Amino acid sequence: MYEYLQKLPKCEHHIHLEGALTPELLFSMAQKNHIDLPEDDPAFLSPESLTARYRDFSCLDDFLGYYYIGMNSLLDVADFEALAWDYFQHAAQDGVAHAECFFDPQAHVSRGVGYDVVLSGFKAAQKRAQAELGISSELICCFLRHLPPPEALETLRSSPVQTSMKSGDVIGIGLDSSEKDFPPQLFQQVYDEARALGLRCTAHAGEEGPAEYIATALDDLRVQRIDHGVRLAEDPKLMQRIANDQTLLTICPISNVYLKCVTSVAELPIRTFLDAGVQFSINSDDPAYFGDNYILANYRAVQDAFSLTPREWAGICRAGIKGSWCDETRKKELMQRVQSVLDEWVARHDA
Repeated sequence: MYEYLQKLPKCEHHIHLEGALTPELLFSMAQKNHIDLPEDDPAFLSPESLTARYRDFSCLDDFLGYYYIGMNSLLDVADFEALAWDYFQHAAQDGVAHAECFFDPQAHVSRGVGYDVVLSGFKAAQKRAQAELGISSELICCFLRHLPPPEALETLRSSPVQTSMKSGDVIGIGLDSSEKDFPPQLFQQVYDEARALGLRCTAHAGEEGPAEYIATALDDLRVQRIDHGVRLAEDPKLMQRIANDQTLLTICPISNVYLKCVTSVAELPIRTFLDAGVQFSINSDDPAYFGDNYILANYRAVQDAFSLTPREWAGICRAGIKGSWCDETRKKELMQRVQSVLDEWVARHDA
């Protein structure tokens, strides 16, 4: 089954490019850019000590503290290209065919790194990934919910951001960072203006926050996808609505364990969602912070916990393709590849 899972053409919808910053890359860039890492935290003595610290996050906010420190090492176009290229290489090894990647412009612009610097680096890596690895990709601009909504509006309205959205370099917006005390409706105006620009919309909801946040994201922000959404199982009526509307959830199993949303992957409502007809994809979230567990490790963890059939996995991949924001030609190609992998497995094992 592991071989089969590797061969399936995967769509990754929930990957934060900044969350692919490995400790080794962080230390290398900090040295290159003369960035001082915190001296009062023993985790920053070496890549090894930082890796060990990453194994023991107490909650989402604990993780985010290290996440934002790590970003400080990223300064120039080459840094952002190297970061994204490192992710794409891991993705290719795991069978990712299409990736829709989050990035956090507010976290960079606020420390004096220009939006165009960030975008140029990521675009260069995207172009290389397409040419060398056959991975198609899109960028999604995420807003930080722990910052005041007017700051998100200011970012959205800024000239370089508007230009990137009108050109198609950025195809959608998202909402991430601390969830519990920042309900989605705070950002309704941001989403209204984004939709007016023709952008796709998604939002983190139902990770640490309640299922109510999922409903609010659907009703007030009018999102087309829900990122995480594991708390959906607590509201059967809402779950049926999600299933009927075929709204895609972008689930991140290992992330949920690392951030103490659940104690094991087996606690996640994967079987509940499958039985209810909820569409979802499996994703890695911030793999460099969660045990170097990229997308295939998440597929394997779900398989170990739930013993899904090859046809169920093909269905998960099809749901991911259908819920992607690539064009119909690419979707058709990926659907055919899923069927080919399934047919090969059936021919080998059902004979």
